[in-house]
Amino acid sequence: MRLHGYYRSSTSYRLRIALELKGLDYEYVPVNLLESEQKGAAFTSRNPFGSVPLLEVDGKDYVQSMAQLEWLDEAYPDAPLLPGNAGDRYLARELAHAIATELHAPLNLPVLKYLAKEYGKSQDEIGIWYRHWLARTLDPLEARLAQLGSGNFLFERPGLFEVCLLPQVYNAQRFGFDFADKPHITRIETACLALPAFQRAHPDNQPDNPERIQPT
Repeated sequence: MRLHGYYRSSTSYRLRIALELKGLDYEYVPVNLLESEQKGAAFTSRNPFGSVPLLEVDGKDYVQSMAQLEWLDEAYPDAPLLPGNAGDRYLARELAHAIATELHAPLNLPVLKYLAKEYGKSQDEIGIWYRHWLARTLDPLEARLAQLGSGNFLFERPGLFEVCLLPQVYNAQRFGFDFADKPHITRIETACLALPAFQRAHPDNQPDNPERIQPT
């Protein structure tokens, strides 16, 4: 099993968390998004979407993170990402897909590059754009968690929702988003980051992170 990804890509981060939660061994293959390696012929011949992550298992390539996560749960049912109850599975998907469908599209790297190149937007202006769309989804997400009375995790242990939430929180923090009025999201993030699986999957600990302290 090989995971082709980028350390700061939220979708790659999702897959790393899922693989760690399931205890699956994998080789990490860095793909430099800043140098557009994912758009090169060698990569797009395997993934025409030209995006990460690409998950390679037994010689077969899987793309698109939400489909990959569902496939992982079916192919490797131990430590499931989705709960057994149909109602609980719906809630996990409701919250996870709010992040994946409402936030990832307007906030991914190609969009941010387009705003800068085609519209001449400064980094400060792009930050305003980023935080606006974050609030549009994270505000109701926080309210939904309050309705559900969540604890440290949505259910007894982290699953699909947390797999999608943590990468989005990480990127939101990079863009200066204020979580002061989001105690439910903050509590879940804190509980997740205390777990070794989330620590191993964190962008700070990936080999392609240029700021990572290499062992001596």
